[in-house]
Amino acid sequence: MVSPHSQLKQVTDRIIERSKPTRAAYLARIDAAHGKFPARGALSCANLAHGFAGLEGQEKFAIKAVREPNIGIVSSYNEMLSAHAPYKSFPDIIKQAAREHGGIAQFAGGVPAMCDGITQGNAGMELSLFSREVIAMSTAVALTHNMFDAALCLGVCDKIVPGLAIGALQFGHLPTIFVPAGPMTSGLTNDEKAKVRQEFATGQCDRGALLEAEAAAYHGHGTCTFYGTANSNQMLMEVMGLHLPSAAFVHPHTELRDALTAEAARRVLDITFERGNYTPIGHVVDEKAIVNGIVALLATGGSTNHTLHLVAIARAAGIVIDWNDFDELSQAVPLLAKIYPNGKADVNHFHAAGGVAFLVRNLLAGGLLHEDVQTVVGRGLSHYTKEPKLIDGKLQWVDGAAESHDTKVLRGIGEPFQPDGGLRLMQGKLGRGVIKISAVAPEHRVVKAPAIVFNSQEEVQEAFDKGELKRDFVAVVRFQGARANGMPELHRLTPLLGVLQDQGFHVALVTDGRMSGASGKVPAVIHVSPEALLQGPLGKVRTGDMLVIDAPAGLLDIEIDAKEWDAREVEAPLHQEANEAGFGRELFGVFRSAALPAEEGASVFGALIGAQPTDAAGAAQADGAAAPRERNALRDNARAAASVLNKGHATHH
Repeated sequence: MVSPHSQLKQVTDRIIERSKPTRAAYLARIDAAHGKFPARGALSCANLAHGFAGLEGQEKFAIKAVREPNIGIVSSYNEMLSAHAPYKSFPDIIKQAAREHGGIAQFAGGVPAMCDGITQGNAGMELSLFSREVIAMSTAVALTHNMFDAALCLGVCDKIVPGLAIGALQFGHLPTIFVPAGPMTSGLTNDEKAKVRQEFATGQCDRGALLEAEAAAYHGHGTCTFYGTANSNQMLMEVMGLHLPSAAFVHPHTELRDALTAEAARRVLDITFERGNYTPIGHVVDEKAIVNGIVALLATGGSTNHTLHLVAIARAAGIVIDWNDFDELSQAVPLLAKIYPNGKADVNHFHAAGGVAFLVRNLLAGGLLHEDVQTVVGRGLSHYTKEPKLIDGKLQWVDGAAESHDTKVLRGIGEPFQPDGGLRLMQGKLGRGVIKISAVAPEHRVVKAPAIVFNSQEEVQEAFDKGELKRDFVAVVRFQGARANGMPELHRLTPLLGVLQDQGFHVALVTDGRMSGASGKVPAVIHVSPEALLQGPLGKVRTGDMLVIDAPAGLLDIEIDAKEWDAREVEAPLHQEANEAGFGRELFGVFRSAALPAEEGASVFGALIGAQPTDAAGAAQADGAAAPRERNALRDNARAAASVLNKGHATHH
């Protein structure tokens, strides 16, 4: 076995040390549930009778007898979203496989699944991030009946998988496997789709042509094929040991997909307490698994959303990570995949080139993944260098590709696309944020230009339509954080800024909002924390200020006299009340008022599940990552945010 890379070991050791109190508290809590198996045996007769009253036949008898282990199915099925529509048939497959393997399965409950691709640019997008919390709570409701010995979580897209993971980890004593549905087949190429979007933005084609292009790209069942948050989710679940090996990118409605779904049911029964190979999810998701997830994200140029979601998932297991961890690992982890928006290929091309098995094999060979981890298929991440095949009608795992089948899409550790990962921590007078540079050409990674300040993406659109943006500038789009309006993704800005960059202008985006896995060729510093509504420094920027975005150096700065900067007040948001009502937003007011800062996952659960807010700026000071005056300003902003947060918690409790 290859020794871990020094940077991997250093970051992991630091996370383990930092997380000792919260991780110990988490493990004590889930271990206290151990020994109450089968879980329904702890129920009274009246409780248990309610739990099987809706069943018929053998399943009803088996649950009544409290004999065979019972799987709880938690699903995000709905028929509106292409990624989740395939789940309609999964419960029947799972139940049949469970029966054949001496167990039972019950549909425990559903979770909501909203699509950023539908809501982007609309009011519903302001519910998107917090839908993760709703999904986590829905998962908890499904599992809280204490009827189950194991769980299968069926989910794919943006907030759904993180929400399922956060919820399932609160039942960390249950063996749990995540069951993917797979991507849709390839349609219109991503380059062509992006081209038509930019043509529409500049009036070169009409809405009918745009709709035809979008329909040709998103054309059937399965996830969108670009490498956004949905497919990043699948990558992470696999490398964190929560999938069956190489299950992520097999198409829905195929024999292999159905065989993998059935095998997930059989396998989760095998790792129940009753079967003697007890593997609870709370022990699978440990510090090393979280680090493996970060590495996989970096090595593939995955979604920036996971600088929020991985933080929140980790905290749900009592593990505390921050953006310094992402940044330091990024310095050591090479980029091994080029998938749109980081390249022209889609996830189907990635899978055909060798996929996750090839990626894991190479990262293990470079000492950049922890091999000594527990997974749902056994001890050791080397299980995930194999891929499934149907041989004579039976599911078997064989060694994955030893060589890439397409080096334009996927490469080995000895010939990476670039020597470091796709994410950077950006910091300076304007706060702390992240940038995805794997999709940004080297000549666009440094921008020094005057700021133009906006309070919404609609204002940017209006200025673009008026022809006011044909110049070098940095768009500062603020009051887009979790506390302000739920931290929507600002997809509308991508084609606009892309057009201007193509016209030869030096442009960039700085925002306390999100851009997600769709972050593309324009440099975008996102998730800037503290957010403007919490007195973050973006609120002090004025149109005309000279900003410096230096991605290679990790610098997010403003050229201004120190006394003038210190004397400036944070401007108040305009029309804030417009973000508080309509399209269900009034129901999410409690979430907005309780959300932690972006670097702490923008979650409402952080302080409730044992991982208290951390002073990220203090961590930067300890690491010597900023100049003394800048570090002090960052620390003061973080403390101000924490003060507001604590007042919010006092209100709600």
